[in-house]
Amino acid sequence: MRSFWPCLASSLAFLATRTYAAPLTYAAALDLAQRSAPSLQAADLQAQAAHAALPAAGALPDPKLNLAAEGYPVSGPNAGHPERDDFSDLKVGVMQDVPNAARRRAAVAGARAEVSQADAARDAAARRVRIGSALAWIDLAYAERRLAALDSVLKLLQPLWDAQPAGVASGRLRPGQALTPVQMRAGLEDQRSELAAAVTRARAELTRWTGETAPATAGETPHYVIDEAALHAALDRHPTQAVARSAVQRAEAEVDAARAAKHPDWSWEIGYQRRDPMFGDMLTAGVTVSLPIFASKRQDPLIAARRAEAGKALADREDARRELAAQLDGDIADHLMHHDQWQRTLTMVLPAAQQRADLETQSYAAGRANLADVLDAMTALADAKLTALEREARVMRDGARIVLTYGNDQ
Repeated sequence: MRSFWPCLASSLAFLATRTYAAPLTYAAALDLAQRSAPSLQAADLQAQAAHAALPAAGALPDPKLNLAAEGYPVSGPNAGHPERDDFSDLKVGVMQDVPNAARRRAAVAGARAEVSQADAARDAAARRVRIGSALAWIDLAYAERRLAALDSVLKLLQPLWDAQPAGVASGRLRPGQALTPVQMRAGLEDQRSELAAAVTRARAELTRWTGETAPATAGETPHYVIDEAALHAALDRHPTQAVARSAVQRAEAEVDAARAAKHPDWSWEIGYQRRDPMFGDMLTAGVTVSLPIFASKRQDPLIAARRAEAGKALADREDARRELAAQLDGDIADHLMHHDQWQRTLTMVLPAAQQRADLETQSYAAGRANLADVLDAMTALADAKLTALEREARVMRDGARIVLTYGNDQ
């Protein structure tokens, strides 16, 4: 029993630290994702495997030990008695296959292409982790802000909703007019439910990337400057382009390997033959050479196939480059559109909604407007504020996604 309370206290402290994690800044979220994302760890291990296998590429095959009983008599007067036969012996030898130099060079080139492909895949995985964690943090930050903004509006409107039964009782509102504020309130409550769900979804997405069980955001939202020329210049260093280039290298190495099959391979063997002492022991040595003399039916078709695959890899690389450039131009166009919409909301829609709410409030105080008019104006102001935050989030999300997707890794 003495050890129960300390254990319970330590367990509760652990649960508290996991449940109520410290808020994450944008930079801290990206750093944590880079250190803990399983997909990035898997890609890094794959790259390590490719690097570890590189020294073995192009190496000679393992030698072979040959043990044999040769010339064992099974019929005739010496059947079952090899010691009586001068052709019987016990042989021990070593064999070594030696692929031609072109084949070994092609194997080295293929292994290097595997390393390049694994490194590019790791860079692509790191970029996906950065983009995913960045967008998840931005989504959560703005979902929290929109929810807080709506809660403040609901708190501000609560006294007006409480006052509507008194307005009906005093005769300033018709009974039917009392239903309009109810519908407005229900609409705002529906929006709050949607925003609460958005917060939960964004928090779950950030947990996916960072591993934090209950993440919250802190600090300022990142602001990325879109430099179209610099982004287009960085496309050649994009991980997808590196993957495509490594695929071309690998295809070219396979072409070289197919060509190398037209060159003969060879192997050598040395053996020691132990015989009866009256006959004496023997030593054997030999060389075996392959004869690729039917190339038109064997090697040439494979070379043509590998060349076609190499051409496909080149075409795929060009297609990927064009697709990436088109996606960048389209994303920049959408970003400019979203930025214009956000600015119009800030400079036109929001000030107009604020002015209308102020005027309706003044008219209500002077007895020239009813409560429903004030509630309608305040609801419209709340919608304008939420729209401004939503469009700001879209602009910030665009900036992060475009720069992190198409820019350099810095």
